[in-house]
Amino acid sequence: MQVYLKPSRFVDSDHPAVVEFAENHRGAGATPLAQAVALYYAVRDGVRYNPYVFSRDPHTLRGSHALESGQSYCVPKATLLAACARHCGIPARIGLADVKNHLATPRLLELLRSEIFAMHGYTELYLEGRWVKATPAFDLGLCEAFGVLPLEFDGRTDSVFHPFNREGERHMEYLRDHGQFADVPEEFFFGYLQQCYPHLFAEATPPLAGDMRAEAAKHESNR
Repeated sequence: MQVYLKPSRFVDSDHPAVVEFAENHRGAGATPLAQAVALYYAVRDGVRYNPYVFSRDPHTLRGSHALESGQSYCVPKATLLAACARHCGIPARIGLADVKNHLATPRLLELLRSEIFAMHGYTELYLEGRWVKATPAFDLGLCEAFGVLPLEFDGRTDSVFHPFNREGERHMEYLRDHGQFADVPEEFFFGYLQQCYPHLFAEATPPLAGDMRAEAAKHESNR
């Protein structure tokens, strides 16, 4: 279990910014479960979800990078939650899965050339004798823009994306789970993404740019 408590390259729980954030947001609860729940909401809503900041630079996978940037996608947000948990003495690891997102914006689907979102990241926390999944990706503001109920976490039951939105339309489904890791497996992570989206790894491909929240609000208003 010690490997899930130590700082690692991407789950950088000893980074000063991560330590400060964890201390400020672990809450007054005395139990690891209470602190994990408080940290989940701090990461979910304190760092905006924006898949357009994806980069092939491994540095951007660090939890500290997501925190300092103020916006990121699912994997760095998952590493940030894991890093905060480890600082507080809660064993944590990273999970990766392929998902199908039925409510992605048209522009994002066009850029990916697929409805499959490969290497979606979540966090697993060891609480009360068992591993529990937590997915701090979609912040409250983005959920409101998409018309999706925000994902809650109680520390006792797995928290993954709700399969339906408020209107009962399918939102997201998990297709393949790649397993759990003590740290983001860099070579596997980028290698698999390159297989799924080779056009994003071409030398001439410009960096992605966009604002997911603005696109979501526009998309929902046109529905």
